[in-house]
Amino acid sequence: MFRWKLHGDGRTVAPGAVVAPGERLNWGATVAIGLQHVIAMFGATFLVPVLTKFPVSTTLLFSGVGTLLFLLVTRNRLPSYLGSSFAFIAPITAATAIGGTGSALAGIVAVGVLLAVVGVLVQVAGLGWVDKVMPPVVAGAIVALIGFNLAPVAWQNFQLQPLPGTITLVAVILFSVLFRGFLGRISIFLGVIVGYLATVIVQAATGETLIDFAAVEAAPWVGLPVFQFPNFATPQTWSVIAMFLPVVLVLVAENVGHVRGVAAMTDATANRSTGRALIADGVATTLAGTFGGSGTTTYGENIGVMAATRVYSTAVYWVAGIAAIVLSLSPKVGAVFNTIPPGVLGGVTTALYGLIGIIGIKIWVDNRVDFSRPVNQYTGAVALVLAIAGFTMQWGDFQLGAIVLGSVAALLIYHLGNAIARARKTGADDGGPIPAVGPLGGDPS
Repeated sequence: MFRWKLHGDGRTVAPGAVVAPGERLNWGATVAIGLQHVIAMFGATFLVPVLTKFPVSTTLLFSGVGTLLFLLVTRNRLPSYLGSSFAFIAPITAATAIGGTGSALAGIVAVGVLLAVVGVLVQVAGLGWVDKVMPPVVAGAIVALIGFNLAPVAWQNFQLQPLPGTITLVAVILFSVLFRGFLGRISIFLGVIVGYLATVIVQAATGETLIDFAAVEAAPWVGLPVFQFPNFATPQTWSVIAMFLPVVLVLVAENVGHVRGVAAMTDATANRSTGRALIADGVATTLAGTFGGSGTTTYGENIGVMAATRVYSTAVYWVAGIAAIVLSLSPKVGAVFNTIPPGVLGGVTTALYGLIGIIGIKIWVDNRVDFSRPVNQYTGAVALVLAIAGFTMQWGDFQLGAIVLGSVAALLIYHLGNAIARARKTGADDGGPIPAVGPLGGDPS
């Protein structure tokens, strides 16, 4: 498993050739490309814990551990990086408000266990049943509603510091438009840097304390991450877990899309690892939630780096995973990211949450969903309004949030509506293959 065949002379990749998962360049080049993957994933991976108030170092640790676990479960045949998933932001935010961090972690663990179970089923029975449960019109609606549901959170941060927020937002857009390739894919990360520096300048010019560096100065250079544990004993546990279940649908679609992307760029046999990929992500998410990290997913940014470098060697991901673990052992690194001011977060999330929503709409466009059919119209329309308006239903301590209601509505309207249509012979259902959902785990640009 830990042996890679040297590709060519170990230094260059010939035109039209690729470095296969079982190959590698020389170790110098392998380490360099591995560190490039760390940079690619870093902006998104740190942003999720910053937005959800989770420890950055803990999330970074289980991002690295999860990546190594993913490589082991997929038998070193599927190159991929596991970073923080943006799909968890909304349910974590809602769950924390209801039952605290322990309840949110319980939800993450539940998602991980269910995702692993789905992976076992896919490995045994194939993907056909997933395609039928979540066709493009439903998948697009669920992905879109997760992004749009977060819009008020972006505004709450933005209005606290409008100037840094505006500068950050403009920077993110300009970087994504001006740059192609690697720099374009990390536009969110670059926008945060620009917004942060702008806030420092404003603070120096006005004397107003916008960033407090005391925690950075006090943090040691080396130390263990802070561990937190799930709490399954709160009265709200089951309503919290219900909030997280729609995330499983997103992670399934995202993992399937990423596996298909890697297969298209390397070898079609990689598709055989789809079940293993889901199991690995499920176990990694469960492990992260058990000790205080955010849920994981495969990262689109890193697939982009592979496409740009034509190096699909799993060796570079071992380097990236180990590097992430090393970075997590510096509390000072985590303290720096915890100082990101709310205005910068407001600016970057205005773009980010909107882009998550657009990814859902892109699923509809790419799969040519027929919105002349009432069933498809109401599947998308009702789900989005429930999520954007923040509908909730509550029975005692049990509460269903907007994401749950929107997801359930999309599934029920689509499947019941098509069952009625088939019974009355008024139209066939709008199925089709599950689409390659974009990089919800990272920068959707």
